[in-house]
Amino acid sequence: MLKIARIILGIIVLTLSVYQLITVNSEVMPYSILFLGALMLVIGLDEIQKERKGFGGPLCIVISLFLFLIFILDFLIF
Repeated sequence: MLKIARIILGIIVLTLSVYQLITVNSEVMPYSILFLGALMLVIGLDEIQKERKGFGGPLCIVISLFLFLIFILDFLIF
């Protein structure tokens, strides 16, 4: 299940980023950040589920929380 979510979120992030680069449209940046945060959360959960040694999983989750915070602040300020 996490593998499918990882692929779908990766495609969404890639599509939004390419669209933003081609059109120079910064209005989609918050959505790109939101989906990137979701992708990092899924990657972190997958790393924890696989029980890999190190701190890669928790680090991805912390980064995803930071990206969610940036997403929320972007909508509150702008």
